[in-house]
Amino acid sequence: MRASDALVESLLKTSGGFSAEQLKKMREQAAAEKKLLQDVAIQSNKITEAELTRLYAHEIDVPYADITPGNISKDILKLIPERVARQYGAVAFEVDTDGVVFVALEDPDDIQALNFLQKQLGKPMRIHIAPTSIINATLDQYSGNNVSTELAKVIPIEDKEPADENVDEQDVTEDSPIAQTVNLIIDYGIKNRASDVHIEPRENAVIVRYRVDGVLHEANKLPRKLLGALVSRIKILSNLKIDEHRAPQDGRFKISINDHMYALRVSTLPIVDGEKVVMRILDESSKAATFEELGYWGESLTRVEQAITQPHGMILVTGPTGSGKSTSLFSALSKLNGPTVNISTVEDPVEYRIIGVNQTQVNPLAGMTFVNGLRALLRQDPNIIMVGEIRDGETADLGVQAALTGHLVFSTLHTNNAATCLPRLLDMGVEPFLIASTIRIIIGQRLVRRLCPECRDEYVPDDDIVERIRKTFGLKDDADFGRLNDLEKQALAAGIGAKEGDKAAITDLSTNGKTITRLWKAHEGGCSACGGSGYRGRMGVYEVLVNNLAVQKLIMSNATSEDLEKQAVSDGMVTMQVDGLVKALRGQTTVEEIMRVTSTEG
Repeated sequence: MRASDALVESLLKTSGGFSAEQLKKMREQAAAEKKLLQDVAIQSNKITEAELTRLYAHEIDVPYADITPGNISKDILKLIPERVARQYGAVAFEVDTDGVVFVALEDPDDIQALNFLQKQLGKPMRIHIAPTSIINATLDQYSGNNVSTELAKVIPIEDKEPADENVDEQDVTEDSPIAQTVNLIIDYGIKNRASDVHIEPRENAVIVRYRVDGVLHEANKLPRKLLGALVSRIKILSNLKIDEHRAPQDGRFKISINDHMYALRVSTLPIVDGEKVVMRILDESSKAATFEELGYWGESLTRVEQAITQPHGMILVTGPTGSGKSTSLFSALSKLNGPTVNISTVEDPVEYRIIGVNQTQVNPLAGMTFVNGLRALLRQDPNIIMVGEIRDGETADLGVQAALTGHLVFSTLHTNNAATCLPRLLDMGVEPFLIASTIRIIIGQRLVRRLCPECRDEYVPDDDIVERIRKTFGLKDDADFGRLNDLEKQALAAGIGAKEGDKAAITDLSTNGKTITRLWKAHEGGCSACGGSGYRGRMGVYEVLVNNLAVQKLIMSNATSEDLEKQAVSDGMVTMQVDGLVKALRGQTTVEEIMRVTSTEG
């Protein structure tokens, strides 16, 4: 997209997401940093590149190309030679039944490019516009996406020379083969939507593994002799001590790929065979997802939105490590962020950067613990406080006191579900009457793999499968199936399963009030869109427990978590298991996936 700053400002006004004051600040920032206004707007995380490009497409009356780079046929892609495609920022992505070639450009007003492409194709073409990042990602498809093939061009993979722990300075310079190897490893991870990259030493090799949609996949084996140089290069990027091999270290660095800024959180750990490195990939260019995009719907969504608009109180998010708690808090804080509120956080680590929010990193060596950080925040005149995690009674007590004194406090706890969160606070020594009077809601959550909408398979469950689901999810009689049917109707009305696109939208029900008539499963072998796994991305399953009068009475009487959950369900809480089952009925995931991640819930 190449538009004037004046037009971009007009589009931002049209979007309705920017005030006059915000637009003024962005104009000043663009002038000071000598950047385009569109780049500054995208960096603000209040609008995505795709959303801005859609607005521009509507303005110039050119269709927007909603393409997935991995889905484009190689034969269609190569209708435009790679050299020409890169020169003009143009890719062919579809051919219709009349032989018309659909071409996506980042600048559809480039007359020279249009004329040249028409001559090159020798066929009628229909011009579309796509975000620059999508164009660049599609251009990468020309060379394929095989890390082993790319690494083989840089290093001799089958080299059997013995390991050399001494690292020469020239081995880790910017243009060295080791630097290129590290870049390729990171680039491959980003292109394949990996959340983590593991570089693991073994006795005779170095294993590279990627965590995609919560599951680790081995991608490559490197010669053992490269370990020292690989780890040293990553340490240099992360500003860590390269001569320290006996103690764990943590660092961070940033990298830009296809105009997207990624932060990599690095952790090194000495193990028997050497130093292991794990890099967490965080997309800093991404806009905070809305609650709907995260998977909230119905009564749960209403309860969360009501709770975060309260002037004071405590909102807790609970679940195991890696269940998406930070992402939920990021969305909540981004929604509340504005010029009229002071938001302060103390986190370990700071995973998401939010412009306009005062974020503090825990540093125990410097005395900056959650407790000390929270005490300091309370002297900073905050409206909203976020404590990364409540780990002990002192932190819990301070958080409760902050909620009592007029602050809205967000935090997380590691418990199995929402109901067990309340007894956990009691175990930490927080008085029951303080818990009852300060907590607004507790969100329990898990992450499940999302079925690939391009290739998922529909099937009719047999009697044995329905019986197993009935027992697992507590569906005892026709009344329970009737309630499940009502929930599915609500989910359909909220767009669950019906916003995947025209080809994949599910507009009918999978229950009839008496039984389950349809389910989905991953397609064996997957497709190009999901990399052969049958799944693409993850989504949350949630339960939202409201601390109403009935629950408060149970807290005051030291009730068990089972009693608290039973009361919450009678008050209308949809448990994580049931939320997941409804999403499985809507074709979002599988019943097996829900059972896998919520098995501790009974």
